[in-house]
Amino acid sequence: MELKAKLYLVDEEGNKFMGIGVLWLLEQVEQQNSLRKAASALGISYSKAFAMVQNLEKGLGVPVLNRRKGGANREGATLTEFALQFLALYREFNKRAKGSLSTPFSRFKEELGSLLEEYDEHGGEV
Repeated sequence: MELKAKLYLVDEEGNKFMGIGVLWLLEQVEQQNSLRKAASALGISYSKAFAMVQNLEKGLGVPVLNRRKGGANREGATLTEFALQFLALYREFNKRAKGSLSTPFSRFKEELGSLLEEYDEHGGEV
């Protein structure tokens, strides 16, 4: 048995604006230097990726993409300096938060094991 935890940042109305999907998208933008290519790499539409970025920027109140217009293919985007620092901060938070679940989860597994043994010993009745 394993524990899978999903963490989201939500606004005052409870709307999600940051989670693992947005993290993956921004990581791809960092690698691809393009929101369109990042969306393609993740198998999502450009419009969905664009909406995810807009939602994040609205939630944070800070731009996360430097958008470039022009050039041969008229596209391109890089992460802002804020976005780079935010991603590092979010990754560390995510790691620490999920790591802090290991102790209570271990205790839960032990207690569940005891409960299952007791249940089995009594023929399905506790």
